[in-house]
Amino acid sequence: MNRPTARDVAELAGVSRAAVSFVFSGRAAGNLAASTQQRIRSAAEQLGYRPDEVARSLRRQRSAVIGLLSDEIATSPFAGRMVLGAMEAAREQGHQVLLLESRLDPAAEAEAVAELRARGVDGIVYAAMSMRRTAVPEGIDPARVVLANCLPAKTGTYAAVVADERAGGRAAVDVLIEEGHREIAMLGGEPENIAARDRAAGFRDGMRAAGIAVREDRLVDAGWQIDEGYAAAVRVLDGPDRPTGLVCANDRVATGALLAAARLRIDVPGDLSVVGYDDQDQMAGHLVPALTTVALPHHDMGAVAVRTLIDAADAGEGVDRTRTRLLECPVVRRDSVRTPPTR
Repeated sequence: MNRPTARDVAELAGVSRAAVSFVFSGRAAGNLAASTQQRIRSAAEQLGYRPDEVARSLRRQRSAVIGLLSDEIATSPFAGRMVLGAMEAAREQGHQVLLLESRLDPAAEAEAVAELRARGVDGIVYAAMSMRRTAVPEGIDPARVVLANCLPAKTGTYAAVVADERAGGRAAVDVLIEEGHREIAMLGGEPENIAARDRAAGFRDGMRAAGIAVREDRLVDAGWQIDEGYAAAVRVLDGPDRPTGLVCANDRVATGALLAAARLRIDVPGDLSVVGYDDQDQMAGHLVPALTTVALPHHDMGAVAVRTLIDAADAGEGVDRTRTRLLECPVVRRDSVRTPPTR
């Protein structure tokens, strides 16, 4: 069978060929009634019609491809979410994503940038798998790049999409405060890390808003790993003056805290409530008890970064290099939080 054409869609929908073009070029709003647009889309779906993206991109002198260059996709537990978000957002607007990885190798990064430029991509998402400030590689037009999960070395030089880590830190402690906890500790990440600092600041914001004094001996730099969380939790929990709630730097630290509680015969959540951070796949929901945690919006980061690039390209403009989008970190409620015991 021959591939269905826009003319076939027009005949089935009872509209002009131009009306079909309006729908699939994104120009239907203001030109066609919503009912007409739906009739055209239904006809296209019935026929199995797909626009010829190659021809369309040639007419627009664009590639209909967004490049996604990241530091360590293969080894990150969060990369899949960001890539999926980017690909879904691109597909919604008739684009594809070309995915490249540098493995933190400057030579490989330069080669990847050269490849993306040679292919004439419509924009580049430059993504990091851990929150940090970064020097963007040479050869990338600042007007056609959006940083995802990282910030430029100099503020205001590149557009960026990142998690609102400070609000996430506050959301984590608010979960405990809403359940009635007032004796709360935080096992924080590495103090020089941007995300760790912002999460700790959010923790302080929440405690202050609830009128709860922050005890400095209950703010412990734990790092990011299970063994570090275990050691920090033992320090905080092994004694009569222990907190009833723990906010942890990430889900791995929270896993260490659960192991420490088990060793010390502290029941979670009966005697101790624990909140993690990240909502890490194959971990947070499988712990015992299943971990209440704050999710990082990696899927949305990828999607928003791609939409920002495509919208700018459609408008014939560069992205707003001064803008940093902060995305919400939602709470995922599971079984590790309960009203504190009476003492």
